[in-house]
Amino acid sequence: MRGADEASGSLFRYVDLEARILAGHPLRTIRQVVNEARQPGCCVR
Repeated sequence: MRGADEASGSLFRYVDLEARILAGHPLRTIRQVVNEARQPGCCVR
């Protein structure tokens, strides 16, 4: 009823985000700040 079952390519595409974001992009700085804030014992009052 559906016809032939033919693969038309991959549904998902996996991309390395590190390779897509330029070295000087502000997201890299934001990531560094967030990673430091997530360290155990950081920002404890």
